Amino acid sequence: MNLVLDFINESISLWREVSPYLLVGMFIASLLHVFIGKEFIFNHLGRGGILSIIKATILGIPLPVCSCGVIPLANSLKKDGAHKSSVLSFLVSTPTTGIDSILATYSLMGPLFAIFRPLGAFISGILVGVTDYLFDSHPPEEKIILPHEHKKTKFHFKLKEQIKYAFFEIPQDIGKWLLIGTVLGGFISVVVPESLFTKYFTFPLDFIIVILFAVPLYVCATGSIPIAVALMAKGFTPGAALVFLIAGPATNAITLSFVRTKLGKRSFYIYLFSIITSAIILGVIFNIVWVFATHSNIMSASKEMLPANVKSVSALILFVLIINALLRKRNADFSFKPDLTIHVSDINCRDCKMILEESLKKLQGVDKIFIDVNKKTIYIKGLIDKSRVAEKIRECGYNPI
Repeated sequence: MNLVLDFINESISLWREVSPYLLVGMFIASLLHVFIGKEFIFNHLGRGGILSIIKATILGIPLPVCSCGVIPLANSLKKDGAHKSSVLSFLVSTPTTGIDSILATYSLMGPLFAIFRPLGAFISGILVGVTDYLFDSHPPEEKIILPHEHKKTKFHFKLKEQIKYAFFEIPQDIGKWLLIGTVLGGFISVVVPESLFTKYFTFPLDFIIVILFAVPLYVCATGSIPIAVALMAKGFTPGAALVFLIAGPATNAITLSFVRTKLGKRSFYIYLFSIITSAIILGVIFNIVWVFATHSNIMSASKEMLPANVKSVSALILFVLIINALLRKRNADFSFKPDLTIHVSDINCRDCKMILEESLKKLQGVDKIFIDVNKKTIYIKGLIDKSRVAEKIRECGYNPI
């Protein structure tokens, strides 16, 4: 009974510490989404080269896009003429960190981790992109810019979209994984003996364990934080925790499958090797810096900066937002009899749903459309040929069955 209570208390404690910073991060992320947007990213990647790689990496760092949400976005970049090396850089830096996860990292792990994490995303992105570019024997593709018009959007529409994105769409995207990460972090903190890793899995074995654990695992940038905190509390070196924070979100099986099938075998090996290598090197450097910074405030998490009641209220608000978002997602349904049903195995999140809906609605003959993310199924009402729908789905980077 005491073990269960300790587990609950530890999980709640982790949730309270991260909640205020996540709420702030979600709001900032919504500003980036509304006032910068995906089109800005497309227009600044150019035709390839080192500058394009740097821009792709930097642009991806603050964006709060999840590990599978970045896949259709990367596919769109590729279709719009971005060089493959820039797409790889974007694939690394975007899911590895974001405004929300940087603030959450700061709250639970301190300023040093909050500095090294985006630094790791930047170095990994540059290394992946430059390596692929240097080994690429094909000239950069010409970027095709299609003429289009922008309608002036009124401020209150932008504000409505910002609120929806911050407090409905982001919670739907990261909510489940944040809850899982917090519960897993609390479980590790209570169940795993404190002396286990310090006795048997010291450096470099802790690095190897983290890599083996992180590479196939699907974990978002925010959900990885409480797991890293719990592992470090049980004896992992700080550098090993950093390796998990860098490698985990960028190397899940879904992303690796996309890189292998869409960008080629060589890019796949470069992608995986570069992320693991840069994460390990940064982890080693981080352990050295950690030793010298032992008595510095830069190591300390900001747990005491906020009053307890602010943490508690923030934790309650965040929990309500996530539960509401998950329930809305679960209860989402359609009130029409579909004329066409298509299963798409690589629909994984709300970003996938939004991108496919936006594209398929433009097809002539489509009256209504509903996409069930959980069932990975698209339901369409209207007179339209299935082959046309399947072709449009493939253009978005997905594989209809």
